[in-house]
Amino acid sequence: MAEEHIATGAEHGEAAHEQHGPMEQFTIKPLIPIQVGRLDLSYTNSALFMTFAIALSALLFWGATRARTMVPGRLQSTAELLYSFVQDMVVSNTGKEGMKYFPFIFTLFLFILFGNILGLMPYAFTFTSHIAVTAALAFFIFFAVTIIGFARHGLHFFSLFLPPGTPLWMAFILVPLEVFSYLIRPFSLSLRLFANMLAGHVLLKVLAGFVIALGFAFGWVPFLAVFGVTFLEIMVAFIQAYVFALLACIYLNDAIHLH
Repeated sequence: MAEEHIATGAEHGEAAHEQHGPMEQFTIKPLIPIQVGRLDLSYTNSALFMTFAIALSALLFWGATRARTMVPGRLQSTAELLYSFVQDMVVSNTGKEGMKYFPFIFTLFLFILFGNILGLMPYAFTFTSHIAVTAALAFFIFFAVTIIGFARHGLHFFSLFLPPGTPLWMAFILVPLEVFSYLIRPFSLSLRLFANMLAGHVLLKVLAGFVIALGFAFGWVPFLAVFGVTFLEIMVAFIQAYVFALLACIYLNDAIHLH
């Protein structure tokens, strides 16, 4: 009986550890179950925080433009700073022709930025830490850019893989490398954002666990580490949104101007 009691206690301990482990925060949970045949369309915690990210983006610019003044307040200044920041990024990387795609790039940047920042809040969910979300964004950009390239240049778009003036004998080496580099874009784009957000949140969870485990006497050491890593993660949240939008601009530039 004692052995059974010990074994049962160990099993419960392992279950509790798994439930509250560093990976538990990434579990997608259905909030409103919706089943259509075999298709699960449930509204999940991931979808909820996507909704929050969109709502906060809309609220920010609604509040900033509701009472426009010559001397902008903090909210208006923040909105104008974000707008001009992304505008400069689009123009510098795609030229003035790329400005027609500015609304998409700006929306993409805000969606990822708010998703990253919201995920740093206690009991929040970081949807950008899921490869399914980042891959969906990356593949949409990949196919959209490819369609734009063929729409603008037709079959001449293939010159992207062999720049004019390149010796013909180099085509056997250069073309496969360029095609591979082009096809790998959505994978590298999605993995970069996913891996950075996942690693940062796991590190925060592990350090927070040390704060509790070490108690009042020594818990202040990992607490300071959590404090520092949190500030670092805020920077990473902005940088990863910037990098994702920047690479989208670079890919778009290839579709518009080729080489």
